[in-house]
Order: sequence, then C-alpha cells, then structure tokens
Amino acid sequence: MYNPSMSAPILATKLYIPPPRPKVVPRPRLIERLNAGLALGCRLTLITAPAGFGKTTLVSEWLAPCEQGDPAVRAAWLSLDAADSAATRFLAYLVAALQTLFAGIGSGVLAALQSPQPPPIETLLTALLNEIAATRREFILVLDDYHLVDAKPVSEALTFLLEHQPPQMRLVIATREDPQLPLARLRGRGQMTELRAADLRFTPAEAADFLNQVMGLNLSAGEIAALETRTEGWIAGLQMAALSMQGHQDTAGFIKSFTGSHHFVLDYLVEEVLQRQTAGVQAFLLRTSILSRMCGPLCDAVLAAARGQEIAGRLDDGQTTLEYLERANLFVVPLDDERRWYRYHHLFAELLRQRLQQSAASSSGHEGWSVAELHARASQWFEDNDLMLEAFRHAAAAHDIERAERLIKGGAIAMHLLTAVTAIVAWLDSLPKTALDARPWLWARSATSALMSGQVTGVEEKLRAAEAALAATTQGAGGDDEARDLVGQIASVRATLAVLRYDADAAILQVRRALEYLGPDNPPARARAVWALGFAHQLRGDRAAARQAYGEAMAIPQTSGNVYFTIMATTGLGQIQESDNQLHQAAESYRRSLQMFGDGEPPNASEEFLGLARICYEWNDLDAAEQYGRQSVELARQYDPAIDRVIMSQVFVARVRLARGDVAGAAVMLAEAQQSAQQRNFTQRLPEIAAVQVLTLLRQGTLPKQGRLLRQGHLAAAAQLAQAYELPLSQARVHVAQGNPSAALAVLEPYRRHVEARNWPDERLRAMVLQAVALRAAAQQGAVLQVEGEDEAVQLLGEALALAEPGGFIRLFVDEGPPMAQLLSEAAARGMMPDYTARLLAAFEGVTNDAEPAAQLPPPVAASSPSSLVEPLSQRELEILKLITEGLTNREIADRLFLALDTVKGHNRRIFDKLQVESRTEAIARARELGLL
Repeated sequence: MYNPSMSAPILATKLYIPPPRPKVVPRPRLIERLNAGLALGCRLTLITAPAGFGKTTLVSEWLAPCEQGDPAVRAAWLSLDAADSAATRFLAYLVAALQTLFAGIGSGVLAALQSPQPPPIETLLTALLNEIAATRREFILVLDDYHLVDAKPVSEALTFLLEHQPPQMRLVIATREDPQLPLARLRGRGQMTELRAADLRFTPAEAADFLNQVMGLNLSAGEIAALETRTEGWIAGLQMAALSMQGHQDTAGFIKSFTGSHHFVLDYLVEEVLQRQTAGVQAFLLRTSILSRMCGPLCDAVLAAARGQEIAGRLDDGQTTLEYLERANLFVVPLDDERRWYRYHHLFAELLRQRLQQSAASSSGHEGWSVAELHARASQWFEDNDLMLEAFRHAAAAHDIERAERLIKGGAIAMHLLTAVTAIVAWLDSLPKTALDARPWLWARSATSALMSGQVTGVEEKLRAAEAALAATTQGAGGDDEARDLVGQIASVRATLAVLRYDADAAILQVRRALEYLGPDNPPARARAVWALGFAHQLRGDRAAARQAYGEAMAIPQTSGNVYFTIMATTGLGQIQESDNQLHQAAESYRRSLQMFGDGEPPNASEEFLGLARICYEWNDLDAAEQYGRQSVELARQYDPAIDRVIMSQVFVARVRLARGDVAGAAVMLAEAQQSAQQRNFTQRLPEIAAVQVLTLLRQGTLPKQGRLLRQGHLAAAAQLAQAYELPLSQARVHVAQGNPSAALAVLEPYRRHVEARNWPDERLRAMVLQAVALRAAAQQGAVLQVEGEDEAVQLLGEALALAEPGGFIRLFVDEGPPMAQLLSEAAARGMMPDYTARLLAAFEGVTNDAEPAAQLPPPVAASSPSSLVEPLSQRELEILKLITEGLTNREIADRLFLALDTVKGHNRRIFDKLQVESRTEAIARARELGLL
C-alpha cells in the first residue's frame, strides 16, 4: 500500500553523513580493533553500550579518512529514529544512504516501495543486494542509534541482508542495546567484531587527556584517578563533571561530592535512560537499587512486597529482567561469566537510590512497601543463603538493631576482613548512645572492631562506656553469667590495647582478669586473651613462654568468622620461629596466616607481609623482599596513626634500598621514619631506626668523591647513634670501620654471653658473624697473632655456618662485605660445609647484578673492567646511559622509558656519581673506557 511518508522531501531530511565530530581524545586502541575487524572480513561490527559512551563519536573518528576522500574505503551513514520501525520505510532510507556512495543504486527498489502494493521485503532486498554486488567497490554501511528501531520486521530484514551480504560490504551498527540479530551465530563463525561498554570506557590515560587537554582543566593525577573511579570511565559522566568543574575552585571537594544526584547527571540519566523504560522496569530498577550486587532470586525476594500491588502483572521474574537490562545496556555490569550476579553502574545506582527515597517519601507507606522493608527482605535472603556480611549490612540499613546484633554474635561474619570490621564499626558509630547503653555488649563489640580495623584512639573510652552501661543494666535470667563474660571480654580488649602500646605488665594483668571472668562458651575472647599473653611474653623477651601461649591460642577451636586471633597467634609463632633462626618454618606460618585471611583485604596482614619480606631478604631475594615490604607499608597505612606499623615497614624498605645501593634513598626514608616516630612518641622504634641509620652512615663514609673530614663525620655520627641507643652490634661495626677491631671484640664478647643466656638464637648468630669479621681484622692489624687470630675467626665462622645453614641465611654473610668473602674462601679451602660456602660465595659474585655496591665485594680482578667502579651501574642506569650516548634529551628518555622527567634526572645524577664525572660527554667517554657501551 502506498505510504505518503516515502516521498522524496522526507528522505532528503535524513542524516546520511556522520554528524560533526566534537573535539575528542584520539583512541588508537579502539581504531586498531575496528580496522582489524575489517581486515579479517567480519560482516558485522557491533558497537553497543549505554547512553553517553561515545559510540557515534568513535565511529565518526574511525571513518574520518573516508570523509577526507581516502580511496581505500568509503562509508554510507544512516541515523535512525523510532519512526523508522516500518520495514518499508527502513529500506527506503537504507537505499537513500547507499545512493550517497553509488548514484542511482536501488532506484527500482525505491519505485517499487512507492507502488500501491510493494513486493515482499526479501524480494526487494535480493534486488538491492544484486546491485550492491555489481559495484565491486568496498564500502561500510553505518546504522547509528539502531536501538530506536524496535520492530521485528526490520530485524528480519537486516538478518536477511547479513546472511546474503556481498563481500565488499561491511555493516556497522551503533546501538544502546543488543539488536535482535543472529549474534551468537556470527560470533561463533568469527564474522563479527564487538565493542562494548567495558571497551569504550575511558582508560585512566584517556580520561587524563580528555579532562586536561580537551576540557582545559588542570587536574592532578590523583584527582583524575578519583574522578575516573567515580564515573567508571563513563564518557558523558566525565564530560558533565568537567563542565561543572570549569571555574570551580575546590576541585577535590567537587570530585568527592560528584554523584548520580548531581543535576547534570540526574537530568541526563532520567531523560535518556529512566523515563524511556516501562513502569515495571522502572519499579524494578528503583527497588533493587538498594543492592550492591544482585541476582535473580535475590531480586525476586526484594520485590515480593511489590508484586500483586500497584505494578501487578508488569514485573517479570528477577533473572529475566536482569538479562533484559543487560541486553538493553541499562547500566548494569555482570560480575561473573555465568551472568548470575550483576551490579549497577555507580552513578546510575546513586540516581536510582535518590529517586527511590523520593518515591518512598511521597508514598508514605500507603502503597504497601518501604525502603526499610526492602532492606529487611534483602537481609533475610542473604542470611538464608549464608552471606552473613551482606545480611548484616541490610539489617543495619533497615534499622533493625536486634537482627544486626544477632548476626554479629552468630560468628559467621568474617571478622578478620577489613570490609567486615569497618562496616560494623561504621554502623555502631552511627547508633545513638541510648541504643548502645541498652546493649552493653555492643559497646564492647565497638571497641573490639575498632582495634581489629587498626584504630586505637577512642577504644578505652568505649570500654568504659561498656562498663558503665553494664553497671546500669538490670540483668535478666542468666544475667550474672552474661555480665561476668562481658567483664572478661572487656579485659581481653584492654590486654590487646596494652600490648599494642608495648605495656607487657599491664597486658598480663588484664589477661589474668579476662581468663578469670570469661565463660567457657566464648572462644573468640579467650583466643584474644591468650594471644595477648603471648605477645606480652614476646615483649619481655621470654620467647619460650610466648611460643607456648601462641600455640595455646591457635589450639582454641573457632567458627569460620572468628579466626582473627588464630591468625594473629599463627603470625606471632612465625615471629618466634624467625627469631629462633627457623626461617622456613616461619615463612610457612606467615603464609598460613595469609591463607586464613583469604582473598579479602586483610586489616592486619602488614605483619605477615613484613615477616615474609625479612625472610626473603635473608634468602637474598631482594625483589620479593621489596615487593612484600611495600605491601606491608600500604596495609600499615590503613591503621590508626597511634600504631607504629608504618614505621616498622618503612625501616625495612630502607634496608632493602641500602642493599640495592640506593644510599641516598635509604637515608631519606629513615629520616622520615625517625621524624614520625619522634612526633608520635614511638620511642620503642627509635633504636631499630638508629641501627639501620648506622649502616647507612657507614656506607656513606665509603662513597666516592668524599674528603677525609666528611668520612670522619659519617663515622662519628654513626658512633654517636650506636652509643646513644646502646646498640652493641652497631657499636662493634663502628669500631671495625674505625680500624679498632679490639674495641669491637670487647663489645661483642659480653653481648654474645648475654644473648646466649637469654636463649636468643638470632642475636647470637649475628654476634658470632661479626665476631669472626672483627677477629680477622684484629689478626691483620697484629692485635692478636695473625695465624692464630685468623684460625679462630675461621673456626668461629664455621660454627656460625652450622647454625645458619638450616635457615638458608645468605644476606647475613653477604652484608659483611669483602672481609666475609675472604673468610668464606678460607673456610671453603678447609672443606668447611662446601655446598653452603659455595652458595654464599656465589651470592657475593651476584651482588653486582642486584646493584649492590662493589665496596662490599672482593677487590676487582682487573682495573679496566666495569667492576672497577666503586659502585656499579644498575640495569636501568645502563639503559639510560645507552640512550644518552644516542643523543636523546632527558625528556626523550622519559618518554621512551615511560618514566617521570625527575626520575630520569635522578638516574643521571647517580650515573655521574658512579662514573665520577660531571657531564654527559665525560660520562660517555668514561663508559667507553670501562667497556660499558
């Protein structure tokens, strides 16, 4: 039948060329994928994503060479709208688009369409396809906004076209939802290229270019990362944020407050997404927005209250609706390959939650549901499915204190995970004091959870509030036992607080009180108390008692959610094993603790990673040691500033830097750690910092281009530190460096007797190694008979080797430098532990490869070899040196190696220092002289 809408004037108004391209960020990674699809002969390129992901802009950018007359390929463009859902109208516009490339093509089809009784669509398509095949010219046909054409006849027509598509034709579809085409078949045959939201979202680098280059902002890397995270790379979201920030002073505050309720975002999502959905889908979106993740059965449970009421008959089951939302690209993100769990895009979820609150406020409960009721149903479903943390979160959101308390007490929530304890702390801190006073156990739980999340400040105040509430509360049946148990819990938390403050005596006092009052049915609190006892013994230096207490704490059976102090006891045992030189057993203990933490982000694993870092260092695996050390620093930063774990981790990382030859970097990190310790009154950490500072000063005294006075100044500063903090091993090192090994031996001999009496194997071994070095130095000076002195040194070294070999110690010996290498060579010559001494001597040879200073190595064989440098160049420095030789500027080197400009300049300074030169020209000449190039 004739359709007047098919007249030529209407056809002429259609958009048959790409829309004007805004200024965009080049996206070569996506252009390459699109070009690869063409090269592979894919019939269909599908670009599907929610509104605002830059689909049209990307295709325009890709086809820009076509617009500029690139003879390789041409493109026809058809922008669709809802009026094009009739197959005849769609086909007419399709022919008109093709005529922009091939004059007169499909004229017969257009004439047939305007006849009173047009032929079947397949007949017309067959004729059109024959004409296309005759063109023998490759081209691309773009169908933009295909989601607006919601009609089965059009999908059937396009399917027919795809199945009979001539080889010179490529079809590109840009859409917000998957079209009703045989996508699975095309995908299986390798005939389709796909770009989806995950591909189109801006990468951090693209977001940075867009915000700072295109939008003219001047945001820092941290601000860009925060905004990219908030928007999840959603291009329209970034654009709206950028528009709002232009001229805005407090950019950091804006980024923090930028949510789905921002008026630009709200207007866009409401108009482009929400209002386009049916009433049933809108209800589903709003009421499931309370969920951080969702699956079909969970949605069914939450929506149970809505079914049969104002939207009866318009809600499909949860799984069907979720699958529809994904196909429609309605800002849902699948969380697994099985498409069982989903979540909403963050900004979309925030918009939905705001609209949900507005809807709930306007209904005032008259429609049979409330937000609290939705949360309560979600909580019940999660509990029924053994997902207790999420059950707790929704109980808290439903303001159901009784239910939330029951879930915490149940022991199934994994209290060793940071996400769990922070959620509990946040909820408890939000409760009014009257609610907590009515439930003294919640006060105690608040104090416990705060400690477990790394908070110390305010814990004692919470414990006192628990005691006051307990005294004021009338106990019912069984109340006496419950009250006594709560007293014991409070004491166990105080014991934990005491050991974190290194007050061993107070901790032991509180442990005794805890064990006296705790009931037999409270294993978590008992484990906490016994662990605190072990820590207190460890602080006192009674390692045997600490080992026993840790073993007892580990043996207390726990539910799956209450393994926190079992983990802590296992870690404590690892520390004792490490102190007893049982490095392999200690590493196994640390790994077992990490396994118990599971895949979540542990709140207390800084100690486990630090323990593994120390062990890897002793095994001479500096890369692993530094990696574990940095992980320890990052986790320790989550703690309350009143806890010193960051300092402990920083001191270790400084030690690794020193071992790698970065003396300046180690000195800076130690100075920062010392300042922090002094500001926060962590006096117990100052000796530990000073010990590594002594090593750094001694190394600084051996660096090149230093006068005698400067070297003497470094030695004097080291001596002062060692004396001020009463560090016997450090004092001995300073004496040896000053050329006074007899004084070193005078310090070491009584110290060794002391640690042997205390049964401290680690300190005994360190003292023996240093004694051997001092004895050899004394013999060479003639302070003792040379032969007898060297024999005694080698004999003592043999004893140390026998103690060290089971643990696999390497750095213990390598860090002593050339004197130890020569002692080991002598021991090897005498046949002492040949396998072990060979490993240690090989480690000395490998020190240069780890950028260790050659001052710690045996003297070089040839003065002209690269090892004649006082400190060898690292692999990175050699790489930069070669680029300098090629004539690259610092900026060009930074771009080539993806480094910051300041980093390259720092490498240059170290290269010049090591080569003992002042300029690039001198550096190149010196490097060639040494055979480095």
